[in-house]
Amino acid sequence: MSETHLTNTRFGDFNLPPTLMQGIEDAGFSYCTPIQADTLPLALQGQDIAGQAQTGTGKTAAFLVALYNHLLSHPAAAERRTDQPRALVIAPTRELAIQIHRDAETLGRHTGLTLGLAYGGTGYEQQRSVLEQGVDILIATPGRLIDYFKQHVFDLKAIQVVVIDEADRMFDLGFIADLRYLLRRMPPPAQRFNMLFSATLALRVTELAYEHMNTPTLIEVEPDKVTADRVKQEVYFPASEEKIPLLLGLLQQRQPTRAIIFVNTKRVADRVWAYLEGNGYKTAILSGDVPQQKRQRLLEQFASGEYPLLVATDVAARGLHVSDVTHVFNYDLPQDAEDYVHRIGRTARAGASGEAISFACEEYAFSLVDIENYIGHKIPIMSIVGDLLLQPQPPIKDNHRPSKDGPRRSGERRGQGGGGRGGRSGGRARR
Repeated sequence: MSETHLTNTRFGDFNLPPTLMQGIEDAGFSYCTPIQADTLPLALQGQDIAGQAQTGTGKTAAFLVALYNHLLSHPAAAERRTDQPRALVIAPTRELAIQIHRDAETLGRHTGLTLGLAYGGTGYEQQRSVLEQGVDILIATPGRLIDYFKQHVFDLKAIQVVVIDEADRMFDLGFIADLRYLLRRMPPPAQRFNMLFSATLALRVTELAYEHMNTPTLIEVEPDKVTADRVKQEVYFPASEEKIPLLLGLLQQRQPTRAIIFVNTKRVADRVWAYLEGNGYKTAILSGDVPQQKRQRLLEQFASGEYPLLVATDVAARGLHVSDVTHVFNYDLPQDAEDYVHRIGRTARAGASGEAISFACEEYAFSLVDIENYIGHKIPIMSIVGDLLLQPQPPIKDNHRPSKDGPRRSGERRGQGGGGRGGRSGGRARR
């Protein structure tokens, strides 16, 4: 992994508690990333922060270090009850909440502070039991959090630290009313330490920060560069029936060690998965209807390398932290320009390099203009030469699915997610 994304600021330069420094060393951190170097000097003094940084730049560690430092240097009130968490981290998705919890376990291992995790889809009674026993730090998604709160499993009157992560995604997913409901049931902003992080600091996000924080300092890391410098971006213009052959040809040419293939619908995810499996690629599939326990298992298998390829809808565009993803394929261009940024941010994380390859077929090519306007530059156009289109083997059949809730065969009907739109000469989009 490249170290060129790091600054000259060391974690050891800060006067951090020894138990926290031990966790930082366990995590293998020595030098700060830019967002950490800009955030920590202020956050460690208790200054509220609204931070914007590219995905994968270390903002999770930035707010966790500040959170732990604050709790360790500001003891809980003597009258605090066991059902009153001291810190709350709110994340928009289950995957992100789980990842934050995992990082918090590493960084806080020696602090003696207890963690709780609450998210929907699984583990209802188990999560509730942990919270009833009492935790210092609660990491949660809004829906499950409000569910437990309204049942009086815990209250928020002793909150000392609040972190809102991926604030822009909270708006996208419709969680802002829930978020404001929770914030209004905590001590007032001046009586707590507040941090908000977001991939973009749009007006709606800064309004939220000023409404529920104590005069936060805005920190923007490389705001003029929306996409990471180390992501090599390319776009091809295939006809719809060329997309599977082109994907197979690029996989053979580029030889990715770990790649995510993004699609816009579950139907197309099933189709692409079936063709990849039918052509010898061991592939996981992730979409919104995959049960949470199976979703976590698939992500672990993808992270471990058991599955080198992952076909995913935008459920994986945020909150998916997997190291060493070498390639991202936009099999379908996203219809929202921000989703493009978050998708390609799954590669080139923590200073590594990566490739983002997009297919602008006739169905989604119209999104390209909005994407290029949003990222502020043109994406280089690549030519489709004949030997780049591989003749695919048939997709696997239904009886080859790994389990009853696994992917279905959906790619053999003409026109489903692709075929049946004419030949190459008429299907290629031009600019």
